[in-house]
Amino acid sequence: MIEAPGPIPSLGELRRDFHVQALVNGLLGFIFSASGPLAIILSVGTGAGMPAALIASWVLGCFGINGVLSVVLSWAYRKPLAFFWTIPGMVLMGEALKRLPFNEVVGAYLLTGVLMLALGLSGLIGRIMKAIPLAIVMAMVAGVFLRFGTDLIRHMQSDAWLAIPMVLVFIALTVFVRVGRFIPPLIGSVIAGMVLISVFDAPKIAIDQFHWLADPVITAPVFSLRACLELVVPLSITVLVVQNGQGAAVLRAAGHDAPINTVASACGLWSMMTAMVGSVSTCLTGPTNAILVSSGPRDSHYIGGITVGVLAMLFGLFSPGFIGLLMATPSAFIVVLGGLAMLKVLQTAFQSAFKAAFSFGALICFLITVSGIEIASIGAAFWGLLGGYLASRLFEPADFEPSK
Repeated sequence: MIEAPGPIPSLGELRRDFHVQALVNGLLGFIFSASGPLAIILSVGTGAGMPAALIASWVLGCFGINGVLSVVLSWAYRKPLAFFWTIPGMVLMGEALKRLPFNEVVGAYLLTGVLMLALGLSGLIGRIMKAIPLAIVMAMVAGVFLRFGTDLIRHMQSDAWLAIPMVLVFIALTVFVRVGRFIPPLIGSVIAGMVLISVFDAPKIAIDQFHWLADPVITAPVFSLRACLELVVPLSITVLVVQNGQGAAVLRAAGHDAPINTVASACGLWSMMTAMVGSVSTCLTGPTNAILVSSGPRDSHYIGGITVGVLAMLFGLFSPGFIGLLMATPSAFIVVLGGLAMLKVLQTAFQSAFKAAFSFGALICFLITVSGIEIASIGAAFWGLLGGYLASRLFEPADFEPSK
C-alpha cells in the first residue's frame, strides 16, 4: 500500500523551513541534471536520427512533467523527492531504436508505467527494498557515484585552468567557515568557474536566434511483443530496483525514510504521462537527491526538492533555448561541479557500506557495479545488488539474524 503523507506544509511553514543552503543545493542539483544527463538525451536522440522537435519534446517530459511530480511529492511528504528520468533507460532506448520504430518504443513505455504502478500499489516493491541490507545498497551507490569523483580528478589534469581554481575556491570556503556561511563553497566554485570561462573561453551565443518555447510532440503508441520483451522488464527493473534504490539509499543515509511504494506508484503513473511526449520512464533520481541532502539542516532539505522541481518545470517549458545556453559552456565546468557536490555523498556511501555488517557482500556489490557489466540489457548496478546480496547470504549469514 502507498504511504500516506503527513500534514502538508502551509506557506508559513515553508517560510519557517526555508534555508539558503537548501536553495543552493536545489540550484546545484538542477544544474547537474540539466547538463551531463541532458547531453545523454541529445546524444541518444541525434544518434537515432530523431528530429530536433521530438528531442525537445523528450526534454519537456523529462524535466517539465517530472518537475511537477518533484514539487508535489517533496511538498506533501516534506522530503527531498526529486524525480527525473532513467539515464540507463535512455541509453537502452537508444539501442532499441536501432531495431524498433519509435511508436513501438512509446508503447513499451506505457506498458512499463502500467507495470510499475501495479507493483507500487501492491506494496511488493517496498518489501523488496526493505529486505536488501542498507550496506549493500550503499555499496552500489558508491560504485555508481565513484566516477563523479574520478572524473573530477581527471579534469584537474586535462582542464587545469578551470578545474583547479574551482577546487581551490571550494577548499578555501570550506576551511574558512565564517566566509563559507555567506558564500557556500559550491556557489563560490560556480562563480569562479563562470568568471574563468568568461575571461578565457567565452562562448559565442546569439540569444536572439534561439527558439525558446517547447512544443510537445504527441506520439501514438503501438504495442508489439518484440518491444515489450526488449524494453518493459529491463526498464521496470532499472527504475524500481536500481534507480529508485539509489535515491532511497541516499535519502535513508541522510535520515529521510523515502515512501517507497508511493514513489514506485508515482513513477508508474508519471511514466505513462511522459510517454505520450516520447520521454523515457520516470525515476527517483540518485545523484540529484544526493546533492539536495549533502548539506544544510535536514528539515529544510525538502525545500531543495521543491526548488529543483520548479526549475525543472521552467527548463522543460523553455528547453530549446536553455539547451543552447548550457551546451555552450565547457563540459569540464559541469563535471567539476558534480564531482565537488558528490564528495560528501561518496564519503557517506563508503562509510555506510563497509563499517560493519554485510561488508563482504558490500565489497562484491561495489566491484560488480564498478565493472560496468551489462547482462540481458540490465546494467551493472542491478547485478551488483544481486551479487552482493547472494554473497552476504552465503558468507555472512549471521548478519541477517535479528540483533538480540
